[in-house]
Order: sequence, then structure tokens, then C-alpha cells
Amino acid sequence: MIGYNKCELCPRRCMVNRHEHTGFCGQSDEIRIARAALHLWEEPCISIGKGSGAVFFSGCTLRCCFCQNHEISHEGKGYTVTTSELAEIFLKLKSDGAENINLVSPTPFVPSIIEALDMVRGELRIPVVYNCGGFERVETIKALDGYVDIYLPDVKYFSDEYAAEFSGCPDGYFETAIEAIKEMHSQVGKPQFDRNGKLLKGVIVRHMVLPTLRLDSMAVLKGLRENFEPDEILLSLMSQYVPMYRAATDEKFRKINRRVSTFEYNSVLDFARDLGFDGYSQEKSSSDECFVPEFFGSKEEAKL
Repeated sequence: MIGYNKCELCPRRCMVNRHEHTGFCGQSDEIRIARAALHLWEEPCISIGKGSGAVFFSGCTLRCCFCQNHEISHEGKGYTVTTSELAEIFLKLKSDGAENINLVSPTPFVPSIIEALDMVRGELRIPVVYNCGGFERVETIKALDGYVDIYLPDVKYFSDEYAAEFSGCPDGYFETAIEAIKEMHSQVGKPQFDRNGKLLKGVIVRHMVLPTLRLDSMAVLKGLRENFEPDEILLSLMSQYVPMYRAATDEKFRKINRRVSTFEYNSVLDFARDLGFDGYSQEKSSSDECFVPEFFGSKEEAKL
């Protein structure tokens, strides 16, 4: 059973009793979110129609120096909701026209999310998206079998050196992510779409190309290809990197203190095509801070 008593929800396995203290993720056993709204900026098959019903959870198991959502992932912004309130938020998003429920950075709260989904299982009847950083435990993903229809993990690095330098990860980030994605794929299978192009089930693996790291990006894609046939997963190759948070101000991250060049991105995109992957790419215009959503520190601000 997964739970908060001796927390092992993520690969850090900090073993903290989160009923009494906060874990590595910065969170206790109380659910904290910072936004719940329709979201139009995911991949087209997820943001179709009126958009994805995105719930942004506070805290994170990673320490990315360039995090666009650093207000909530590292700085604790957000507000507390009960499990029943979370369930009601899911239903409200559905009634607003959400095509799916998009759980953003949900790993620290998986036990509570499962409980909330159980409360609305008969009423929800839209896909549930698990939108995560890829640094996941297989055991936690197994607990989500039957609850999640679409997995949306990042795979950020192949190199342990870069994973440690830029995201504070221990050795084995890529291998950890791959094993988790294998479990995700075993649950939901190959991508399935409805006649309008909405994704109903499947895995979309995201990779954001970082400046100066294009060879590592190619290594990530090669590693994915060694583990999956091109039709087993969708690939979302992102060019949206903007230096933010510590990457914008700390001299030790000067290697990535610029946007990705057209050459860097296109060379990785060409490599993905050569490997046979299908999926999504981005225009350079997506590299802009304006795409970072507004986050809230209280229910009053969020108008819940």
C-alpha cells in the first residue's frame, strides 16, 4: 500500500511521516493546489475543444533550476483543499467543458488523488491525465492502474551529470524514468484517439531541448527508441525553454542561460524523425514567459 506514513511515493523515498512533517517535495499529507482551470496549452490532442481541465499541485520531487512553475514547485505557493473538495473540482472542470482531467505534478498526492477519483468514478467519464516529471517509482505508477487513461511524463536527461546539475537528481534518472514509462505503457497501451482527434488512452513522452545539450537530447531519443517501438508512444519535442528561476540569475547555470537556437532544436527534431517517432513539435513562439499560467495562494484568490 502507498501512503504518507513513511513516504516512498517518489524515487527519493525520503521515508518522512508526512502526517507530521513535510517530505522532500515540501508537502505534508494535506492536498495543496495552486490552480484549477481549463488549459489550452497542452498538446493538441489533450487541449482539444474547450481545453484540458488542469489541476496544478504544489510541491515537486525535482529541483529543476529552470522551472517555469517555481512559485508552486519550489516556493510553496498554493492552498489546501480536502479530498472531497478535490473531487468536486474534478466535476466542476467537467461541467465547464474540460475534455479531460489533467493532474499536473501530482506525485506527492497520489493516495489522496486516488481517493478523490474513487468519489467521482461513476460521474466523471472523461480521461484522466497524469502529467509528471518522469521521476517516478514503478510502485506508485502501479497504484494508478485503472485510474489514469493518459500518461504525460517528461524525460529530461540521459546524462546523470546533467540530471544532478540542473534538476538535483540522484544517479539513474534516465533508467528510473524509462522503467516508470514501461509500466505506464503496460497499463494504457498504444495511443487511441476518437474521431475528432482527442486522445483517449496512451502515453505521450515529453522532452524539452535545452541550450547546449542537444547531444544529450539525441541520447534521450535513442534511449526511448531502444525501449519502445515508434507506434507505442507519442513524442512531444518542446522548444519552449526560457531561462527562468535560478537559470536566469545564477552564474553557475550560465550554460543554459539563453533560449534554444533554431539549429539546436531542428537537429533534435530531425533526429527524432529519423528514429521514426510520431507526435508533436513546437513553434519558436512558444518560448515565452506569457505561457506560464497564473497561480494562486488562497481559495479566495482562485475564486473557489
